Amino acid sequence: MSLLEIKNLETAFRIGDEYFNAVDHITLDLQPNEVLAIVGESGCGKSTLATTVMGLHNENFTKSKGEVIYNNQNLLDLSEGEMSRIRTKEIGMIFQDPLSSLNPLQKIGRQIEEALVYHTDLNKSERDDRVIELLSQVGIPYPERCANQYPHELSGGMRQRVMIAMALSCKPNIIIADEPTTALDVTIQAQILDLLKELQAEMEAGIILITHDLGVVAEMADRVAVLYAGQVIEIGSVSQIFKNPQHPYTKSLLKSIPNFQEDSESDDLYVIDGMVPSLKNLKRTGCRFAERIRWISPEAHEADPVLHDLGDGHQVRCTCYQTFYFKEDGVQ
Repeated sequence: MSLLEIKNLETAFRIGDEYFNAVDHITLDLQPNEVLAIVGESGCGKSTLATTVMGLHNENFTKSKGEVIYNNQNLLDLSEGEMSRIRTKEIGMIFQDPLSSLNPLQKIGRQIEEALVYHTDLNKSERDDRVIELLSQVGIPYPERCANQYPHELSGGMRQRVMIAMALSCKPNIIIADEPTTALDVTIQAQILDLLKELQAEMEAGIILITHDLGVVAEMADRVAVLYAGQVIEIGSVSQIFKNPQHPYTKSLLKSIPNFQEDSESDDLYVIDGMVPSLKNLKRTGCRFAERIRWISPEAHEADPVLHDLGDGHQVRCTCYQTFYFKEDGVQ
């Protein structure tokens, strides 16, 4: 049984008097004890998908429809009060920028304690002990001192660990990690990833890992969903995506990874032509990636692209995958 099922989800932002879909008919599921990676360039809808699941959008500026099924209920139908009882307690989120997500006017211990006040029956002494336990659990030295510090007194890596402690404070069933290693150096990044894996194994939680770092995906994920312009354009196991990518966008992302092998034919980095279109310029029909692979004939694309089942859970959108080649390489 799935921990979370996302069915035909749409989230639209209001620009002027119109609404434009940043998440466009996405269907995904998260299994127990699984790491599902969501990848794609900036502006593809990854964080919007996460904040929709968490119910963090202002209804005056956004509209969501579809289903986000957790514990046999559609989270989109819940009131703010009902969602507040689920956030952190059952679904925790590690936000992308810990410095802007933490309250600069409150000490670290108080911010972690807040969820414990709301979601547990622990008394003050027990909450204080739990805060110290959490800070120790995420590898922060001198946790008692850290609990009495303000966010600006900590390094980026320490703030990220605090965010993880906050997300795990009530032992949620689902953890959404939005770019958990952004702006961290390689050593700290490795420590954070190891920490997430250890905590997942201990709690048997499902993790939705949002990232554009394919190295992190290869190390952490069980399955990968590739997003482009608000749509899932390919989904499969890590092995399927890395060893047998099908969609031209997925292939382009993988080709963009720097190659440091001595026998590499070129020192040039591969760059995907063009940019992710803005919400106002999204195509309503046809393959949304077509404009960035103009050397592929229009006949190769579907008028209304759908996900095609390639077997063993591997799916790809649009028939252009059948004829795609890199223009500098010739037909594959």
